[in-house]
Amino acid sequence: MSVIGDILTSYRAPGRMIRSKLADGVREDRALAMLMGALALMFLAEWPGLVRAARLDPTVPLEARMSGALMGLIFLAPLIGYGIAALSHLIARQLGGQGSWFSARLALFWSMLAASPLMLAQGLVAGLIGPGATLNALGIVVLAGFVWLWGGALKASEAAKGAGA
Repeated sequence: MSVIGDILTSYRAPGRMIRSKLADGVREDRALAMLMGALALMFLAEWPGLVRAARLDPTVPLEARMSGALMGLIFLAPLIGYGIAALSHLIARQLGGQGSWFSARLALFWSMLAASPLMLAQGLVAGLIGPGATLNALGIVVLAGFVWLWGGALKASEAAKGAGA
């Protein structure tokens, strides 16, 4: 199935989608590609808001804003993502989870990629409308969508005993 089809399926059944991803075996290259794809889309989602902010406050040039976002999302966020995935696996293991380090990583990284269309929409609202009730409401929708995806994926991945290294 295509990535877009997989993302749409994830919103209906995140557990079923992550189980199908885990059935492909331990593929750290795919997990890293999912993470980097998600972070690249998040970086793109930041652009409209950064352009708006640079036009409203020209004391900080757009290039400086974009390079800061690039540094944070492409270079620092992967390290943070691996740490959050490890922490979620440790917590799940304490609660009786049977998954693996890889399954926890895959659940987080896939959820980030699947939530990226919502983040792109939020970025457009940030650039076109700016701060306000609409952006705050959309932020809640994005957070709820991500929690739904990650919660379902993590629950299924931790239920899968021996799902990778």
